Amino acid sequence: MGRHRFEVRIAAPPQHVFDLYTNLDRMHEWTGGVTGVVEVSGPVDQAGTTYTVVFGRMRSPTTVLAAERPRLFKTRFGNAALRGTAEATFAAEGEGTRMTQEFRTEGKVAGVLGRIFALGSYKGSFRGELNEFVRIAEQDAAKSPKEWPAGRTS
Repeated sequence: MGRHRFEVRIAAPPQHVFDLYTNLDRMHEWTGGVTGVVEVSGPVDQAGTTYTVVFGRMRSPTTVLAAERPRLFKTRFGNAALRGTAEATFAAEGEGTRMTQEFRTEGKVAGVLGRIFALGSYKGSFRGELNEFVRIAEQDAAKSPKEWPAGRTS
């Protein structure tokens, strides 16, 4: 089992960050190789909802384990190559959000692949995807700051 933890600061309110992070239609913008999300069983911000992330011909069935808007989003994901859990937390910090993302991989193959994805910040790595997410979240928030009431984080 591998454990990989990353933390970033985002110049956007937690609600905005949570909403973007759970927007399955936009996941491909920051997650390398995603070509779609299919078979969504319900609201993505509810525990028990399932969906399948498509990476070309490879699929990754995913189950929402916990969703507490705008604070927590946890999933179980997996296929033969990479499986485990992903947890993201969102905390108000000043005018923005401190986002912590943790991946726990299961199995030897997943452990090796998880380690490869956890090293460095190249496009497609966990850190590279998180950096791209930050860029998109801040860009979106800058385009629509009037949508966020002053001081409100949820």
